[in-house]
Amino acid sequence: MVQDATPIVVGVSQQTWRDRDPQRTPVDALAEVAGAALADAGVAPAAVDALVTIPFLAQQVPQLAPLLTPNPGAALADRLGMSPALLTSDYGGNLPQWFINRGADWLVEGRYRMLLLTGAELMATLLATLRGGGDLPAWREGGDRPAEDLGAGKPSSLPAEHAHSLFEPVVTYPLFESALRHARGFDERRQRAQLGQMIAGMSTVAAANPHAWRRDRLTAEAALSEADGNRIITWPYNKCMNAIAGVDMGAAVLLTTVSEARRQGIDPSRWVYLHGGAEANDVWYAAEREDFHRSPALAAAGAAALAQAGCGVEAIDRFDLYSCFPSAVTVACDSLGIAVDDPRGVTVTGGLTLFGGPGNNYSTHAVAEMVTRVREAGSGRGLVTANGGYLTKHAVGIYGVEPPARPWGERDPGAAQAAVPTDRHPRLRDPEGTEPVHIEAHAVRYDRDGPATGVVVCRLADGQRCLAQASGDSALLEQLAHDDCVGAAGEVTAGEPVNAFRFA
Repeated sequence: MVQDATPIVVGVSQQTWRDRDPQRTPVDALAEVAGAALADAGVAPAAVDALVTIPFLAQQVPQLAPLLTPNPGAALADRLGMSPALLTSDYGGNLPQWFINRGADWLVEGRYRMLLLTGAELMATLLATLRGGGDLPAWREGGDRPAEDLGAGKPSSLPAEHAHSLFEPVVTYPLFESALRHARGFDERRQRAQLGQMIAGMSTVAAANPHAWRRDRLTAEAALSEADGNRIITWPYNKCMNAIAGVDMGAAVLLTTVSEARRQGIDPSRWVYLHGGAEANDVWYAAEREDFHRSPALAAAGAAALAQAGCGVEAIDRFDLYSCFPSAVTVACDSLGIAVDDPRGVTVTGGLTLFGGPGNNYSTHAVAEMVTRVREAGSGRGLVTANGGYLTKHAVGIYGVEPPARPWGERDPGAAQAAVPTDRHPRLRDPEGTEPVHIEAHAVRYDRDGPATGVVVCRLADGQRCLAQASGDSALLEQLAHDDCVGAAGEVTAGEPVNAFRFA
């Protein structure tokens, strides 16, 4: 007999708008997907007593934040005629699954009866309007009650990381790729072949998904080709291997408990159970990680979620692994103990590089799609991973239509984090004059003319770390781009604020 307090997903929705209509505001988008999720469950807005709004990507950009209403949750509640508790956070692609896990905790505890999570991005319209010299006054209106912010309030990067471009995901994730290549012992040909095959497989899923922003089916060769604008952004990643941020998309997920679903008369065929959930953070600043080819936090969160679900990874039928860049997928596969070419696939949406990477909200789409898939299948389990920062913040959820093996109330929200060693790791420091180093990770940013800037993470002789860049030397850039330079000796010369690297 399933317990009354068991948390379930009872409504989901997704929408993709392709018309770039500046009259559609972000609150309009939130209202559309929120209303559709409520309709999916067959409940009235007044039943919702907790509303989570995933922060807009533009809110993180100082130049764009003033263009948006500061309180979208309040504006949405007013629009739908609700009076719920308003919740949000600061940033991170982990937030949708994190809020679902924590929301399930709150539902079991009796803090809330029904929680609606929603998010949207209209970056395609926003950027097109600004490029055309337009304004969006209606986007700033609505809402006078701030949401409770549950974020850590901690910057995602250190000043030295900013100075050396590690605050840019298009640089940081290719750095991880260099460490993965070295750890696997791959030459460049084999590394690139794996990347092409990964993107080709994900594109097959995106091509069949009507919500996907890009529905082109790519061969492995096309994924690696620089034709048709698919240029190198940061080696070894072509453009199609980078998350698409300029999208107009929204999604929503509605959670409640079995007892409240019965009270509301929600059709049991709409119920999808949470079988397991966990969340954990790695060492906060990417340049200070113990190494760059794995995620102890994601491994711990995956293990905890599977343990709660009472199954091994072999019992999972489908996955959606956070896929902002290929290195994130590979690290997730390693963390869960599956192959990158596992026949079950790594995505149900098509992934951020093809389906689209709507800022912090991608995993709301992943959960909505996973819930739809397990409903349609009528059996089995689906696992979603969500990643925030630079492989920093992780959340995992497991979904199924059968009742879970263990009561959700037995979950220990801190167990996964307790298993992550974050107290001993290298620290960043500035070099003194010129110091010897060896390389731990490297990437080369390209412009339209070819290799432009090398970014290098170095280990100093005292065991600490420093960052450096290389530019103006085509032979050096070609070597950093194409060779496995992890472990190679070099020298770093202090700069203000950018240090300079050269091989010894």
